[in-house]
Amino acid sequence: MASNKNPDQSSRKKGKDDSSVTAAQGNSPALKTNDIVAEQAKASENLVAAMPYNSTKALEYGYDNAIAPIAGITVELPSIALTASTATEDTGTAKTGSAVRPGTNPTVASLNRVRVDASARPLTTNQGVQISDNQNSLKAGLRGPTLLEDFILREKITHFDHERIAERIVHARGSGAHGYFKAYDALTQYTSAAPFAEQSKITPVFVRFSTVAGERGSKDTARDVRGFAVKFYTDQGNWDLVGNNMPVFFIQDAMKFPDLVHAVKPEPHHGMPQAASAHDTFWDFVSLMPESTHMLMWLMSDRAIPRSYRMMQGFGVHTFRLINEQGESVFCKFHWKPLQGTHALLWDEAVKISGADPDFHRRDLWEAIESGEFPEWELGLQLFTEQQADGFSFDVLDATKLIPEELVPVLPVGRMVLNRNPDNFFAETEQVAFCTAHIIPGIDFSNDPLLAGRIHSYVDTQITRLGGANFHEIPINSPLASVQNNQRDGMHRQAINRGRVAYEPNSLAGGCPFQTGASPAGFVSFPERMTEDKVRGKAQKFAEHYQQATLFLNSQTAIEKAHITDAFRFELSKVAVPAIRRRMLSSLMNVSAELAADVAAGLGMAVPDAMPKALLEPQQPEVTKSVALSMMALPGECGIRTRQIAVLVEEGVHHASIASLYRALAEAGAVVHFVGPRIGIFTSSSGENIEADKSMENSPAVLFDALVLPDGNKAVMALAGNAHTADFIKNTYQHCKTILALGDGRELLEMAGVGPGMAEDQGILLADSANTVGVITAFIDAIAAHRHPSRALATQ
Repeated sequence: MASNKNPDQSSRKKGKDDSSVTAAQGNSPALKTNDIVAEQAKASENLVAAMPYNSTKALEYGYDNAIAPIAGITVELPSIALTASTATEDTGTAKTGSAVRPGTNPTVASLNRVRVDASARPLTTNQGVQISDNQNSLKAGLRGPTLLEDFILREKITHFDHERIAERIVHARGSGAHGYFKAYDALTQYTSAAPFAEQSKITPVFVRFSTVAGERGSKDTARDVRGFAVKFYTDQGNWDLVGNNMPVFFIQDAMKFPDLVHAVKPEPHHGMPQAASAHDTFWDFVSLMPESTHMLMWLMSDRAIPRSYRMMQGFGVHTFRLINEQGESVFCKFHWKPLQGTHALLWDEAVKISGADPDFHRRDLWEAIESGEFPEWELGLQLFTEQQADGFSFDVLDATKLIPEELVPVLPVGRMVLNRNPDNFFAETEQVAFCTAHIIPGIDFSNDPLLAGRIHSYVDTQITRLGGANFHEIPINSPLASVQNNQRDGMHRQAINRGRVAYEPNSLAGGCPFQTGASPAGFVSFPERMTEDKVRGKAQKFAEHYQQATLFLNSQTAIEKAHITDAFRFELSKVAVPAIRRRMLSSLMNVSAELAADVAAGLGMAVPDAMPKALLEPQQPEVTKSVALSMMALPGECGIRTRQIAVLVEEGVHHASIASLYRALAEAGAVVHFVGPRIGIFTSSSGENIEADKSMENSPAVLFDALVLPDGNKAVMALAGNAHTADFIKNTYQHCKTILALGDGRELLEMAGVGPGMAEDQGILLADSANTVGVITAFIDAIAAHRHPSRALATQ
């Protein structure tokens, strides 16, 4: 046995000796390891000697150099091998591959580098060992104990036990999609930012929509702010525009953000309510923070319960800077306008949808993209100078204020299209990391104190949530631009950096990677002059808390105002402490005495005196009513595309009329569903088969945008005898949606209590089956209006 010990030693020695002999005989000269080391040492000496001192050091000082830094000094490498980690990098295996191409980082590229498909492949462990049996654990006998040595079971169960990561503290529940942004024209007069560098330039994006207060498993249709975050994969690096569907926020300073979130989250003693702001701690907090009043008007409006992620605006919230190549700066606010219009759910509708389909918004976005109806938004900019900002009656650094479009118009600059769903929700939508700190040259921050806190907080939370400082290497987060720096190590590191240099300045790597300097590609912060004292406080204009809340209310239509009143009444009725209700009513008195009185009446309370204001003599507002603040001002450009239409069916339904409707609606881009008392096949009065893909039980009326009641006496009689039919019709009518009754279908309206006399109401259409073509245009126009609020006003 002893003779077999280390059997490879002699062969290794023999091989080395043979190599030496071959070289000595002059046949095929072999460069020995020691020779390679000597050559590298000599080349390194020459490289380092070419940089006898740091010639740029003197240019690190002084104001002129601060605003125009120079590029780092570099020395051209005589060979890429000189900076290798190992002299053997070209003598690899199937695993190691070949030497890296100069200046590349293969960890940043399209997601194709990490997409996996298992077609025709066997099941394996994470180490690539093929699994012969995935049905049974390893046991000592068929009925014996499971053995600890079952490494396959242990790996599978252990991975399963660790499949969840920490959810986001806010914005936990979200949906995402890939797409692109296409610029209309070059904006080089304002910014050097890559997405706006040239006409028609296309930049890939990933967008995540979300609710704010609810946990990951909460419902989609809660009354809440919606996140609207866009990651631009630009050729200057990643830019994250992290915003909401409302242009203002609750607080003015990041110091109060933990307090706000603690107040709106479920109360800690019993963990309720989930995904709702209608409870004591939230209203206790905001009633003591009158700067929240403007945001409360938005939150109590229909903006807080959008019909779809595809039908809500997005805003950057804060004031940012745009900087051009000449170093000139303008202030900027970002606006996303949906081409499908801004539309909302009614509160009763949202509540019922949450029971029928808590994934309503997620499903809507996914199905629209899957069907090829790609959602689109137009990006607009409000551009203004510091001099203009100084003259406004409000402070542009105050996140509780917006800039009325009548004061600064929105300039359309490009269009965003979402055209691809993720392959894997966890790998992409859940692991995507948005950070307000991620900006690119041409874009910079303002001194907004809420923005300053977000710059820190977003990065910090991703480090915890995604397992360390290398979250940028997760494929969905990695940029398309090359990544080269001296950051090393940390949990889950993916990049394998070659060479021995991880610092700057250096000469051993020829000075690389080097600082860019004030070139168009290098990020240089705007040199804003600071002359103020270091203090904790707020500017005087921040103290005005109510003018823009009043502006928002006055800009709404009558039905929108009624919904705001209803929302305040509902939310405050859930507050158990009367003193908190009174305090909130006293704050609303400063917005509108009429609003406060209406809410108080709904709560059975007397109207209190107005809350004392922090600023008694504010500057008069420039705008007192802004049409753009009403959702009705943005009906959209898409007609009825993607609108969900329910056509009730039963045995004996009139086929020709609904077939004609189906063709016309589908041609207009609507999604038509035949809904029956059950799913499956129904036979028409003329013998044709109609397949119902949904039932009134599994898909109630709240999931649809319009309703068709069919002709056919037998079908109508059967539908009239079904308990779900009346509720289906009543909900559609009460939610002010369009209804078309064909022929005998009018009887179903009367059975549900909608008629007689209701045909004159807007959005109720009647037609004979023989005249379906004549009514289709009016039906499409009525659906495109989204809702017919005159009905709701008439019943109030």
